Amino acid sequence: MDLGKQLKAVAEHLLLVDLKGLQKAKDLIKAASARGGKIIIAGNGASAAIASHVAVDLTKAAGVRAVNFNEADLITCLANDYGYEHWIEKALDFYADGKDVVILISSSGQSANMLNAALKAKALGLALITLSGFRKDNPLKKLGDINLWADSSQYNIVETVHQAWLLAVVDQIASEKPRKKGPR
Repeated sequence: MDLGKQLKAVAEHLLLVDLKGLQKAKDLIKAASARGGKIIIAGNGASAAIASHVAVDLTKAAGVRAVNFNEADLITCLANDYGYEHWIEKALDFYADGKDVVILISSSGQSANMLNAALKAKALGLALITLSGFRKDNPLKKLGDINLWADSSQYNIVETVHQAWLLAVVDQIASEKPRKKGPR
């Protein structure tokens, strides 16, 4: 596929978003923040990088407390002690509070650690937003309260779309918060 076709494919997939679902995700994030909760975002590989980016932007630009679990010492400690497929669920045990919202990002929607984390979030009574791609009937998509699915089997398209959707939510929340006077 040439570059023009690749970019056109990304643009087309961006517009296939479930706008009602994205709006609900934004509202859920704002409600959690208003009640004193935080947003916990996790992913693997490029999805982990997206989680980091979105967590920082939620905190800095939108004023919403957000964290991710991308510290090497945390990952290696919990993966070593509990197994890689369980490290995120254990991190939720240690760090999640009842008012929090969990966002799990998985291109395939089939990563064992994401599925276990989703089940843990549900067991803890936490609201869960999932972002996935590839197969429409992927297991992660079946577990969330809000499920945003990218209709592609190409990693770069799914990952780019996930990031753009989440950053659109950040920008919308930031644009709705009261403006402070003075230097930034």
